[in-house]
Amino acid sequence: MSPPIGPGGFRSNRRSRRARPMSEINVTPFVDVMLVLLIVFMVSAPLLTSGVPVDLPEAQAKPLAIEKEPITITIDPEGRVFLKEDEINVDDVVARLSEIAPNGFDERIYVRGDRTASYGAIMRIMGLINGAGYRHIGLVSVEKPDS
Repeated sequence: MSPPIGPGGFRSNRRSRRARPMSEINVTPFVDVMLVLLIVFMVSAPLLTSGVPVDLPEAQAKPLAIEKEPITITIDPEGRVFLKEDEINVDDVVARLSEIAPNGFDERIYVRGDRTASYGAIMRIMGLINGAGYRHIGLVSVEKPDS
């Protein structure tokens, strides 16, 4: 006796249906996890910038390619000075730099001055750093948007 004809006009074979392993990989959970991670990193990336808020001036200079994070000195609109994220006295800038600069006088130092900060205050800090022997000093600005 032959097996009965199933739907669609094909003969059903119950033995071959029962023991077949599933050979497809379900990628939907993987895609869901990747999208969640993408959103988490997109939200957290802007929070990883320097901790002292300043309104940087705009310039048409191209960004520099650097291998490691440089030492940043920030001057806010009130003239307060920050080394990385810690407020320091102007007279202590050189002493604190020598403590945290692993490359000595070859260390790259960036000065971030608020757009409304006194030009004299920014130049005073740069003069102190340069007078101490540091030669790799740069000013930080934001890229000017194309109009």
